[in-house]
Amino acid sequence: MTYLALAAVIANGAACSDDSPPALPDASADNHAADVRDERDSTSPDTPGDTSAPMRHSFRRILLSSEFYCEGATYADFDRDGDTDVATGPRWYEGPAFTAAHELYVPQAFDPKNYSDCFFLFARDIDGDGWVDVLRVGFPGADGSWFKNPGTSGGHWPRHQVVNVVDTESPDFTDITGDGRPELVFASGGRLGWAGPDPLDATQPWIFHPTTPASGFHAFTHGLGVGDVNSDGRADILEATGWWQHPPSLMGDPLWTRHPATFGAGGAQMAAVDIDGDGDADVVATLEAHGYGLAWFEQSAGGFTEHIIAPRVADGSGVAIHEPHALAVVDVDKDGDPDIVTGERFWAHVPAGMPDFAAPAHLYWFELVRSQGAVTFIPHLVDDASGVGTQVTVGDVTADGLVDIVVANKKGAFVFVHELSSGPVDP
Repeated sequence: MTYLALAAVIANGAACSDDSPPALPDASADNHAADVRDERDSTSPDTPGDTSAPMRHSFRRILLSSEFYCEGATYADFDRDGDTDVATGPRWYEGPAFTAAHELYVPQAFDPKNYSDCFFLFARDIDGDGWVDVLRVGFPGADGSWFKNPGTSGGHWPRHQVVNVVDTESPDFTDITGDGRPELVFASGGRLGWAGPDPLDATQPWIFHPTTPASGFHAFTHGLGVGDVNSDGRADILEATGWWQHPPSLMGDPLWTRHPATFGAGGAQMAAVDIDGDGDADVVATLEAHGYGLAWFEQSAGGFTEHIIAPRVADGSGVAIHEPHALAVVDVDKDGDPDIVTGERFWAHVPAGMPDFAAPAHLYWFELVRSQGAVTFIPHLVDDASGVGTQVTVGDVTADGLVDIVVANKKGAFVFVHELSSGPVDP
């Protein structure tokens, strides 16, 4: 069994084409950039195997909008100009500056004390016409609809409602069948399962394929993920009370085999990834979506052993993350090891009384360090005035080889551009 040591070193210096649709007149007025730095240098080199001096990882904050439109965000080259763009709810923003904004559909700003109609956005070419479309999942229990990219025709994107009810609070759009095309993984009628577009006509309703018996999964079930837990090359389903093993064949929609385990009380997205470097998949999960906690679960022959990364309570024993309602696993520092991006979902449940909208909302990345059999996660503050939504999207948005972060929530919509610099470790 490996030993988990949590080194909490955080700095608090951060704040905290042709015929395309016309740019919104006020888009640039709401868009500005400010440096947000994590003042602690990563101890790992920029490139696997590189023994040069460590590089400082910082994130430049770009505010796309200060209004509450959504809690889902994604990125892709929507206008096929070679630059990556960002979509947050009803708008997409042209990269690389993200100052010109275009409407996917008529925007509606929501009261931050309530909820929006966009909890998740996923960018894929759903109909295979060569233009990247957007799949939107709304409030838990609401529909899943995709918006067809109009290409050079411009205008609002035609909407196709393809799933009437999407239950659970962390659905995913990923290739669970192994056919090379993504499917929506979610619950319906108390059962987990998946639905995907008809390759011949993606506008037709997507057929739900249950993978579990009726097990009480509902609109507000927390904690869901997809990953190869048993290393057989097939994607399994993770949820808070265990994992469901992908059968050798999906013909006839067989029920998947359940393996009981406890992965917290129900958090956010879940991942199956080798944390301790022993060759098998461990599990990463936030512990309670409307509480606190982050952990990794070490897989062994006897099951899973929990290792706390951020505590279940704000007791001073480590970085306390309130309402960690979104999670992503990605190699942030390019050292070959998986890191974690997560944070606080501001006003996921609005506090009683007279809550302060200016209160902090933290966004972190946790750096995985392995040394002499020990696993350490070092938390780095990205920002303290944004947090996460129900989704945190990571990837190389700026095409420089570094992992950037895109979020939308009740504080607004943001891109965090990952930057590297060299220099001595700050005292």
